[in-house]
Amino acid sequence: MKAVIQRVSRASVTVSPGGEGEVTRSIGPGLMVLLGVGPEDGEGDGDYLARKIVNMRIFPDRQGKMNLSVLDRGGEILVVSQFTLYGDTRRGNRPSFNGSAPPEKAVPLYEYFVGVAEKLLGRGIPTGVFGAKMEVELVNDGPVTIILDSREA
Repeated sequence: MKAVIQRVSRASVTVSPGGEGEVTRSIGPGLMVLLGVGPEDGEGDGDYLARKIVNMRIFPDRQGKMNLSVLDRGGEILVVSQFTLYGDTRRGNRPSFNGSAPPEKAVPLYEYFVGVAEKLLGRGIPTGVFGAKMEVELVNDGPVTIILDSREA
């Protein structure tokens, strides 16, 4: 699994499922997580990334040092599926997405990751809708952006 984590002062995702209306989910201060699932990933990858993200110390303490986690700060997390994290641009100018897991594998693992993160955080986590057209807005705080890959753990 791959994740791009951004510390945000606010973030939202607007979903247009099947062209029927729009649903917006938003958070205040916390983390915006773009999550991609690879074909070799399993629940262990979801466990690893969820623990890492919820406990990652990227929020400032009273001295201004990045020493606190989203859990310590009582912050929120917004998770959006992002198969394009597996885009391969080594050949040509159009990315190949053959490195991402097919939906029948990716959806359950995406949902598993969200469930584990919710348990660790102690509350629900708003998400986008897998495979839907979405618009993401965020205000990156810092800016702080971290890239994680469970295969590089």
